[in-house]
Amino acid sequence: MVTLVLALVIKTFLVQAFSIPSGSMQNTLQVGDRVLVDKLTPWFGSTPQRGEVVVFHDPEGWLKNEPTPHPNALQKALGYVGLMPSADEKDLIKRVIGVAGDTVECHGTGPLKVNGKPLAEPYVYDGNTPCSVDERGGQFTITVPPGKVWVMGDHRQASEDSRYHQGDKNRGMVPVGDVVGRAVTVAWPPTHWSTLPTHAGR
Repeated sequence: MVTLVLALVIKTFLVQAFSIPSGSMQNTLQVGDRVLVDKLTPWFGSTPQRGEVVVFHDPEGWLKNEPTPHPNALQKALGYVGLMPSADEKDLIKRVIGVAGDTVECHGTGPLKVNGKPLAEPYVYDGNTPCSVDERGGQFTITVPPGKVWVMGDHRQASEDSRYHQGDKNRGMVPVGDVVGRAVTVAWPPTHWSTLPTHAGR
């Protein structure tokens, strides 16, 4: 019982495991990687910072076309205590590109600019361009309002991120209150173990 209580406390207040469901964050994160997310820092008033990899609740039906997983009893139990990602939670993982007050823009294939300055992005997937030339939202100029962040995937041409949800009520932004925490470590598989440093890009 004590172990269960400790696990629940850790899941609720400290860290939680999340699984990477797609290739939108390659090569930083691979499909099937398990990351540990720092849930404690936001309790002390910290807000997401530019360059952080964050997990956040689906803000406005971004995952509505994704299949619903059907975990077995063991997977449900491990998810409940935070030892595995919970199948009931609709969460995504992306990189914070813009925070409140930032103007983010993409023209042509890039570079992506924040407040008029090119952003250094060593994490962008090999062969991708920082900006996408398409009609769905790859070309944009936006200013992030208070209480929101603008997020994009590292696999820039394979990520359904803020760019492609500008028609929702948040204009593609993610409310800070929907951010679960910062992904700090790839914990599984052991061969992929690494920390996830912040890339401010300035």
